[in-house]
Amino acid sequence: MSAVGQAPESTQLQKQARALGDPTRHAIFRALAESAEPLDVAALTTRFGLHHNAVRQHLAKLVDAGLVVEAQAPAAGRGRPPHVYRVDPSADSRWGVTGPYERLSHLLVEIIRTGDSPVDVGRRAGRKYRVEDAEPEAVVEGITDAMAREGFDPQVRRRGDSVDIVLDTCPFLSTALIDPETACALHLGIAQGVAECTGVVVDELVTRDPRRAGCRLRLCTAPPG
Repeated sequence: MSAVGQAPESTQLQKQARALGDPTRHAIFRALAESAEPLDVAALTTRFGLHHNAVRQHLAKLVDAGLVVEAQAPAAGRGRPPHVYRVDPSADSRWGVTGPYERLSHLLVEIIRTGDSPVDVGRRAGRKYRVEDAEPEAVVEGITDAMAREGFDPQVRRRGDSVDIVLDTCPFLSTALIDPETACALHLGIAQGVAECTGVVVDELVTRDPRRAGCRLRLCTAPPG
């Protein structure tokens, strides 16, 4: 099939294959995939012994190919926080990472295997994202990070002690259309697992039509009175 007749998905996969064709760029991608935390340019420069401009150029190619996402690190002290990078949650599993539907399938298999509810299975999965710092702000960041890793493109909205994490993208659109109760309960459970044993309470997941996204995780950061 000619390039003109190729589906957009095929074109994107070819673009990703070209981006990973460079050995150094592929090594940077693998380093991000294997890291439990997002990495910044300084960490990658130290690891690979490259000039920081070269690392930035490789990262830009990976971001442009839809293999890596760029975000700003949380503010810590004075100065502008650095940009950090992680593998895009939607990256195809053919590149040696776990794709979104593969992650979902693991959770669905656990529901079938154990007979546990989707919320309980989600809570167990969410515990791996728990942060050591139980301060409310750190917990909110942890839940936001977990949702970003799942591919939801979360945005935080605060109103005093109430926090909404708006999920601007549904990475499991086809599944959510067929069985929204299971898909949404799993991800409510993930958020609850992150917040477990902290003062932050995940009250509910307010669902929307997955084709439009915009579901909201509603949190309360004040200790119960």
